[in-house]
Amino acid sequence: MKKAKELEQHLGKHLDSGKSFLKEFQKFAMRGNVVDLAIGVVIGAAFGKIVTSMVGDIIMPSIGLIVGKVDLKKLYIALDRKHYDSIEAAVAAKAPILAYGSFLQSLVDFVIVAFVIFLAKLFLL
Repeated sequence: MKKAKELEQHLGKHLDSGKSFLKEFQKFAMRGNVVDLAIGVVIGAAFGKIVTSMVGDIIMPSIGLIVGKVDLKKLYIALDRKHYDSIEAAVAAKAPILAYGSFLQSLVDFVIVAFVIFLAKLFLL
């Protein structure tokens, strides 16, 4: 019986602290800055997807067409110095590769996002 009382008291303390913790968390989560930050993260993620699509579907194919009908995201170097018909074949063969075309695409993504952030800071802040 004594053990049961001790367990009840122990659990009661944790339940009370849990309720207090939830109240503190709710107070924190409902502050204006946290909500603004959450909205910014969601909008930023959506903007990132738009930029990625623009780069992958419009900019890089246009550059590839200009430089000679090349799909830039499929450019790679096989580090084992063997010839593979495509990047997919090299990956399937588990060959070590440098996928520099994919890197270039990511680099263009970054430059566009960084430029837009720069413009937003310049004109909005």
